[in-house]
Amino acid sequence: MTQYLELNRRIIEKGVWVKNERTGKRCKTVINATMTYDVGAGECPLDTTRKSYWKQAIAEFIGYLRGYSSAAQFRAIGCRTWDANANENESWRNNPTRKGEDDMGRVYGVQMRDWRTPEGNSIDQLRKVVDDLSNGIDDRCEIVTFYNPGEFHLGCLRPCMHTHQFSLLGDQLFLTSYQRSMDVPLGGNFNQMQVFFLLAIMAQITGTKPAVATHHIVNAHIYEDQYELMRDVQLKRKPFPAPRFEINPDIKTLEDLETWVTTDDFKVIGYQHHEPIEYPFSV
Repeated sequence: MTQYLELNRRIIEKGVWVKNERTGKRCKTVINATMTYDVGAGECPLDTTRKSYWKQAIAEFIGYLRGYSSAAQFRAIGCRTWDANANENESWRNNPTRKGEDDMGRVYGVQMRDWRTPEGNSIDQLRKVVDDLSNGIDDRCEIVTFYNPGEFHLGCLRPCMHTHQFSLLGDQLFLTSYQRSMDVPLGGNFNQMQVFFLLAIMAQITGTKPAVATHHIVNAHIYEDQYELMRDVQLKRKPFPAPRFEINPDIKTLEDLETWVTTDDFKVIGYQHHEPIEYPFSV
């Protein structure tokens, strides 16, 4: 939690104003930030200085693990974060490959579960990693990536958090996640929770022990219409102790995640928080 607040404070105090071409808005920006989450110790990095909708963050990542390509699929599991990018992004609405309302195209989880080769074959990146880790294998390539420049034109949004690499040391599982861009007030805590969740759930379904997740962010920014809320409201609040995170022990396989698992299979225990802050969202 303190890492997240310190990053926002660093942007406020040391960031540089730049204009974002996609949104047309100015952002105060810093380059390169790294946060770590001790998942094995149960240090859940959930924002306590405002109410954080952690179930949406987990629902979104479950959708990625399932390879979802429609905002309607995400809504069905309790996540509305793709509604705007699927339906309000003008360039995507005019894209001839868009299949209609709610279509997201070949983004995020689609790339992870169905990467297309030049020969027309499909690679399930996640299945390979789960199988390796379940058998105690780390070939130094236990990587899933959503970042496919050859298919950017086939999706509504280029991936922000784009690559996840798992590493085994004995029975200890580590995760290193890479993010090219972070809207820190709105998406930052969302992404923190997802990195934490990914290591925790992957350790559980592969029979390993979760260790530390390392989260690298390249471009960390606060939009101009979020700036005063962060500086004058959120950063003046005192954080509460970190909550604990629990996973239904009946979740044992990737197939479980693909079929019956819902957000009700996860609990945050002892979550104290301040009032919500409604930060503007930029499409």
